[in-house]
Amino acid sequence: FQTCPPPRMFGIHSILSPIVELNVGGEMYTTTLSTLRKHPGSKLADMFTGQPKVRTDSEGRFFIDRPGTYFKYILEYLRSNQVPTQCVQDVYKEALFYNIEPLVKQLEDSPQIFGEQVARKQFLARVPNYSENIELMIRIARAEAVASRQSSVMVCVVRTEEDASKCHDALNSLDMDKKSVVKFGPWKASPSVSDLLDCIKMDVEAKGYKISYQPHAAEKGFRFKSYDFVYKFLYTWW
Repeated sequence: FQTCPPPRMFGIHSILSPIVELNVGGEMYTTTLSTLRKHPGSKLADMFTGQPKVRTDSEGRFFIDRPGTYFKYILEYLRSNQVPTQCVQDVYKEALFYNIEPLVKQLEDSPQIFGEQVARKQFLARVPNYSENIELMIRIARAEAVASRQSSVMVCVVRTEEDASKCHDALNSLDMDKKSVVKFGPWKASPSVSDLLDCIKMDVEAKGYKISYQPHAAEKGFRFKSYDFVYKFLYTWW
């Protein structure tokens, strides 16, 4: 009788061979065991030390369910210690996932990650309820979007306690529904009101929304200039 050829089993053979075939989120890579094991203690090294701790795809390639686009930067670092200068934020997330500590530390020294982690996030941590207020803005905007192309959210930004008191008086003079005004501040840090407004816009846009802002224009006769504290954020839906 005629025997059938053995099935392709790249995964099992790969662990015996120095050459490894990988399927990372649908992107195919070929590398060596020594490259993957370069940093003992990393998740990649753990995956390919001893019995493989990774599933295989239909072709027998080791499958890692992560974004394959950024794995090339991880692999390049393992091969040549080259720190990526593109897609830094995304590569940083992957370096954290794979627990490649030297790469994580070098990326944290890059202008992009340093500026985000040390400067911007440290500032926003000093703005009370910042993340909660971003979510509140989005909920208000969505509630007002029915059968509309745009919806607006009024935001009061105050840097000091004194400004907070003045803003309260300004809102009274504007006869606004204070429940629909989102208040940011006060805070103790050097960035200005315009810096915080830019942060709000940046973080709302990062969630996929199209947004712009401008000072709320006060009508004549009001005792306070509302644009000192009150801003209109405009969401455009289509």
